[in-house]
Amino acid sequence: MIRRLVRAALAPVMAALAALPAPALAEQNRDAPIKVIIDDEGFALMHLMLLESDRVEVLGITSVSGNVWANRATAMALRGLEIAGHTDVPVAEGATFPLINSEALTERWEAIYGKLVWKGAWMKEWVEPTQQSTPPYLGPGDPVDLPEGNPAITKSDEIAANFLIRMVREHPHQITIVACGPLTNLALAQRLDPEFASLVKELVYMGGSLAPRQVLEGTSAQEFAREFVNTPRREFNARFDPEAASIVSRSPWARLTVVPTDPSTATQRSADLLARMAAAAKPGVGKFIAAMEPGFPLWDEIVAGYLLDPSIVTRSDLLYVDYNTQFGAGYGDMLSWHEHYQPGLGERQARVIEAIDPARLEAVMVEAMADGSD
Repeated sequence: MIRRLVRAALAPVMAALAALPAPALAEQNRDAPIKVIIDDEGFALMHLMLLESDRVEVLGITSVSGNVWANRATAMALRGLEIAGHTDVPVAEGATFPLINSEALTERWEAIYGKLVWKGAWMKEWVEPTQQSTPPYLGPGDPVDLPEGNPAITKSDEIAANFLIRMVREHPHQITIVACGPLTNLALAQRLDPEFASLVKELVYMGGSLAPRQVLEGTSAQEFAREFVNTPRREFNARFDPEAASIVSRSPWARLTVVPTDPSTATQRSADLLARMAAAAKPGVGKFIAAMEPGFPLWDEIVAGYLLDPSIVTRSDLLYVDYNTQFGAGYGDMLSWHEHYQPGLGERQARVIEAIDPARLEAVMVEAMADGSD
């Protein structure tokens, strides 16, 4: 009886929609939530921005090794979902190791070409005294014990690459992938299914570096500039798995947007920004945000900010992008060309975001938290 009443009530609406021409119908769907899968190596503000925003539907999170090992990244994502109240979002664990690169190869490379500033899961100590805390050095299979408590919910039985393939086939041309760690999972998915990239609506990833310069004053900004001051084309996500970054750069995405290091130098996860976000968020999320360490550039948050409000971008360029996979001094460096100058080896044209409006980004970050507290 209830179903008949609902159908009767909806009949005029459905008839009106059916009568609309295609462009008008598309206009009706313009405000539908953006379907997103997050591929990353942890859980922080970028995840919360997308989970809490009314404009996004997060279909899943896939973990990958990068800043931490994949098992720890998985646990962080699960615990973050519990804190944020989004336990219905599945988490699929991804690649533990890069396609070819390794800790031993990285140590050999450093012996020949000099020390890397940041090595993620392979990091044992800072080369110089650094304001940011030193991460614990762990093995890929070591037990996980998170400071905020371990999650009660469990990961998916599906591995990340298979999850990604299944989801884009179930929702062809509808899913935006937000990737903010090494691109290993996406490269594996593309190698397993050559149609994978072509079925994705848009890939937006944080990675690569063109010619960043220190913009902000202060100790944190100066110390993070060590990463690029002498090596402007090097960036950690690509350097951790250069072969994966190259495969992804030459995959047939319908739309590819790259956020390199460059725009992040004008941003900072300041104590004031954390306080404003914490005040806007629901209590549990606010407490989680307030406990975060300040001082980091807003690398991943720019990706989420672009998705939520593309008007934060003040300068971008169309470039063909690839990554150096030769085991030499430039291993993992970003390669880029304007139209007509690319080598034509399958590299894809990307919209590369070069500068943003930091104040607008911060406003978007606070607004997203407010959405979740409604």
